[in-house]
Amino acid sequence: MTETTIEPFAEGFVMALAPEFVLVIGLFTLILVPNMGDAKFRIPLTQIRIPWFLGGKRGTLDRDPRLPGLFASIFLTVSFLMALASFVGGMERVNITTANGTELFRVDEFSRMFEVIFYGALSLASIASIDRLPATSTADRSLSGLYNNRRQVDFYILLMTCGLGMSVVALSQDLFMLFIGLELASFSTYVLVAFMKETPEGTESGMKYFIVGSVASGVGLYGLSLLYLWSGSLQFDGPGGLSEAFRTSGMEPLPLVALGLILVGFGFKVSAAPFHFAAPDAYAGATGPVAGVLATASKAMGILGLLRILLVVASPENTEGSAVWLVALGVLAAVTMTWGNLAALGSTNPKRMLAYSSVAHAGYMLAALTAVGVWSEDTAFADDASMAVVTALIFHLVVLVCFKLGAFLVLSILESEKGGHTLESLGGLAKREPLLAVAMFIFMMSLAGVPPLSGFVSKLLVIMGIVKVAVGGALVNGGTLNFSDLHWVWYLALLMVLNSAISVFYYLRVGLVMFFHEPEEGREGRLPSGKSIRFAVLACVMTTIYFGVGADQLITVCQSAANALLNVW
Repeated sequence: MTETTIEPFAEGFVMALAPEFVLVIGLFTLILVPNMGDAKFRIPLTQIRIPWFLGGKRGTLDRDPRLPGLFASIFLTVSFLMALASFVGGMERVNITTANGTELFRVDEFSRMFEVIFYGALSLASIASIDRLPATSTADRSLSGLYNNRRQVDFYILLMTCGLGMSVVALSQDLFMLFIGLELASFSTYVLVAFMKETPEGTESGMKYFIVGSVASGVGLYGLSLLYLWSGSLQFDGPGGLSEAFRTSGMEPLPLVALGLILVGFGFKVSAAPFHFAAPDAYAGATGPVAGVLATASKAMGILGLLRILLVVASPENTEGSAVWLVALGVLAAVTMTWGNLAALGSTNPKRMLAYSSVAHAGYMLAALTAVGVWSEDTAFADDASMAVVTALIFHLVVLVCFKLGAFLVLSILESEKGGHTLESLGGLAKREPLLAVAMFIFMMSLAGVPPLSGFVSKLLVIMGIVKVAVGGALVNGGTLNFSDLHWVWYLALLMVLNSAISVFYYLRVGLVMFFHEPEEGREGRLPSGKSIRFAVLACVMTTIYFGVGADQLITVCQSAANALLNVW
């Protein structure tokens, strides 16, 4: 891999951040185009009128309430395709620094892979929301009619702002830029969760998510500030950076407290127990596409932050006494995956059930992070082992967009007829919409980890990685494998298998209701039509199956992203 260092707005700067500039152009387009009309400005003391365009009577096209959704979907899809195209023919690492050498952003396979996750989830949510947010007739000039149509613009501006914040998190190499990106994305999601404020669920979920999220962000920011106070640097790595401070100073009390506070902040982002209590209410009150974004893109953003902080800054190979945070992370992973699956067993609301399922998946990913840290302690096989488990983790985050977001989109179609909030509303779906029922069943089986779907491959890769670390140390050190020589992370792999078995029950329960129960009274006919949201569901189904039976190409791309993170060139 070649490497280039440039300053902001120097030659090559725009090309390096092309997907982000597309989003910025999209934001300005959404702000300006819906407000354009035939307004004119009169020059004072004259009768000369100059076209002003902002305001006045709008034309047929720019007053269409579906226009913001179409614009947002196009710009998000273009950003997604540009980020994806970066992997064609190899990628050059680009470091964007200030004039004094401070690195702000890094464009490489790792950051681009997470941008693919973010833009892919947001573009699918945007496409699906064109049908999810109905508009009144353009001839309705009442206050409520005008307000309802104006909301279309607000929703998609928030979606694109969220994508811009997430991309800043993916590219950041500085604590300040990391926090700016986190808050830009977080404030957008707070409003998106409460966007359906006319419903009691929307108001309650938005308020809870905002309060808990604000507290978690404050705690995380305090941890970041303690790191800066201790080291005097905001940089992740490089000369004088945080990574060097950990390597030279060891694990002192102040950075240990800072890591604990940061873990609280990111624990909320990934919905890890016990920081997950606002997640079920947020998922239940938000629209289906927004809940899908929370379960996929927002979760990936939290895992990205943990990867940066725990594996780049406070890597166990750099830190004395690293077993402290490794054990804490392992316990958090065990509690999270177990609590999530047990809570999902008793849930009768499909969206809350998927929220607790998302908590369980956060536990699986935290277990993978723990394994990466353990591998880093043994230099004999650290590079290969770390790369394998980070590859599995990134692969899991990519395919999670396919089946987790797809499941929420199916529920969103049910929400269009005021359903989707109880298991009974899924009753008889196989009779009403056979293809939708089959799609939902595929998503549930992939979440459960049933072969040959992509969910099975992702769980298998993570479990194999954790088992590898458990037996790897014994084989490297002694050559003879005894049960007593297994590392304690082996129990995380065993717990992951047991929890996956538990999850099969509540995933199969959804299939039972869809195929063997009768529809609720008054819901016997076909569901409301919606071409865009059905297209998004179809895309999720196809990728869920394809990445299960043909995962080699995606694994290769995820491996290159893991190499970029671990600096294996």
